[in-house]
Amino acid sequence: MAGRNSQELGKRPIGRLLIQQAVPASVGILVMSLNILVDTIFVGNWIGAIAIAAINVVLPISFFIAALGMAIGIGGSSIISRALGGGEKQKALSTFGNQILMTIILSIGLVIPGLIFMDDLIPAFGGKGAIFEPAKIYYTIVLYGVPFLALCMMGNNVVRAEGKPKFAMTAMIIPSVGNLILDYLLINVLDMGMEGAAWATSVSYFLCFAYVFWFFLSKNSELKISSIPFRINIPLIKEISSLGTVTHSRQAVVSVTYLLMNNILFDLGGEESVAVYAIIGRMLMFALFPVLGITQGFLPIAGFNYGANQYARVRKSINTAIFYSCLMGLLIFFGIMLFADEIVGIFTKNQSVVEQTPAAMRWVFAATPIIAIQLIGAAYFQAIGKAVPAFFLTLSRQGFIFIPLILILPNFFGEIGVWISFPIADVLSTIITAYFLNREIVKTLK
Repeated sequence: MAGRNSQELGKRPIGRLLIQQAVPASVGILVMSLNILVDTIFVGNWIGAIAIAAINVVLPISFFIAALGMAIGIGGSSIISRALGGGEKQKALSTFGNQILMTIILSIGLVIPGLIFMDDLIPAFGGKGAIFEPAKIYYTIVLYGVPFLALCMMGNNVVRAEGKPKFAMTAMIIPSVGNLILDYLLINVLDMGMEGAAWATSVSYFLCFAYVFWFFLSKNSELKISSIPFRINIPLIKEISSLGTVTHSRQAVVSVTYLLMNNILFDLGGEESVAVYAIIGRMLMFALFPVLGITQGFLPIAGFNYGANQYARVRKSINTAIFYSCLMGLLIFFGIMLFADEIVGIFTKNQSVVEQTPAAMRWVFAATPIIAIQLIGAAYFQAIGKAVPAFFLTLSRQGFIFIPLILILPNFFGEIGVWISFPIADVLSTIITAYFLNREIVKTLK
C-alpha cells in the first residue's frame, strides 16, 4: 500500500492529485498559521502589545536556524521524489539518512552560538527599548526547542515526498493544537507571561518531532529509519545542499528583512510601528495558507513526474497549480480589503496600533492575486533539481527587489514608503518569474 501511494503521483489525474496533495498541506499550514495567529492574540491581550513586538523580533532568528531543516528537507525531497519516480529506492533511503545527519549537526551547531551571542543578536533584530527584556526571555527558551523544529521541518517534507500528505498535515496540526492548549494553561491560568509563551512553543516543537519520528518507524513509511544507511555521501550532500540553499537563502533573506523592517519601523514610529508589522506578518502567514498549500502540494507532483519523464503531466501540474493559486489569491485580496479594520481589532486594544495597521495591511496585500505565479514558478525549478534558476527566482522578490525598496522609499515617503514596497516587489518579481518559467516550458517540457 505504501509503495503504491508514491506511484500514484505519476498516474492519477493532475487536478484530483493536486487537490489530494494540496488540501492536507493547506489544512496543515492553516492550523499552523492559526496557531501563530491565536498565539499572537493571546500574547497581545494577556501580556501586551510590546510582547507581540518581542516575539516578532525573536522569530526570524529562531526560524533562520530551524529553516535549515526545511532547506535540507526540501532539497533532499526533490531528490527523493525523482528517485522514487525513477524506481531508485536505495538512493531515496541514502538521501534521507544524509538529511537526518545534516539537520542534527547544523541546527545544534547554530543554536550554541545563538545562545552565546543573544545580547548582540536581539537588539540587532529590533529588540530595543522596552522590547529587549521580554524578547530575551522568549528567545532563550525557544532556542532550546529549535533543533526539534528543524527535524520536524525536514521530516515533514520527506513525508510529503512519499506522497503521504495526510500524515504531513497531522505533523503540522499536533504542535499547533498543543501550543494553543499550553498557551492557555501557562499564560492565562499559571500567569507565567513570556516564559509561559516560550515554553508552550518549545514543547510544541518536541511534540511535532515525536510524531514525525514515529511515522518513520511505522509501516506507513516507505523510508523506514531501520532501513536507512547512516553513511555520509558527499555527492548527495552536495546535491541536497545546492537545492536546499535555495530555501535557506530565502529564509536568510526573510531574517534580514525582519532585521531591517524592525529597525526602520522602530526609527520611524517606535515600538508601536514594530507591533503593526508584527500583526501584518502574522496575517501574511495566515491568509496565504491556501496558496502556500497548493505550492507544497505541487512540489512532489512536479518532481515525481519530471523524474519519470512525463513532461505533459508536469506542464499540466504547473498550469493547474497557478490557476487554483491565483483564484485563492483573489479571494484573499477581497477579504483583506473589506475586513482589515475588523481583523486588526482582534489582536490588540492599543488605539494607536489599531489606527495604523489597516491601511498598511491593505498595501501589503495589494498584489496578492498574482503572487502565485512567482511562488509556483520558483517551486517548479526547485522540484526538478535546477538549483540556479530556483535560487535566483526565490530571492528575486525579497532579496533583489524588496530590500532595496525599503532602504530607499522611506527616505522619500516616510512610513508609507515601507508599505508600498510590498506590492511593487510582488509585481516586479512576478513578471521576472513568468518570463523564465515560460521559457523553460517551451524549451524543456515539449
